[in-house]
Amino acid sequence: MISRYENDDSIRSGKILETAGAVDRIRQAQRNGEFGTYVRILKSGERLDSIAGEVFQNGSLWWVIAATSGIGWALQVPPGTILKIPKDIQKVLEYV
Repeated sequence: MISRYENDDSIRSGKILETAGAVDRIRQAQRNGEFGTYVRILKSGERLDSIAGEVFQNGSLWWVIAATSGIGWALQVPPGTILKIPKDIQKVLEYV
């Protein structure tokens, strides 16, 4: 049986990201103006993972957009949702 975690380097190497705490830290840093964001309005058919892939070249960082935008934990959100997308993903990942 193949595990869905088999190819996840962060899990195999023993470093599991504590995303719940990271989400709180990212939201606080964003509220404090510690990193810049730009606004994008979600269009019909778009998903956060595809936007993260386009913007950050890594679709698995969809949760960063969700955290920064305060929209919860979902890949699919309704069209018209206002997204706050970090301008510098490396700066944001310092809070993870």
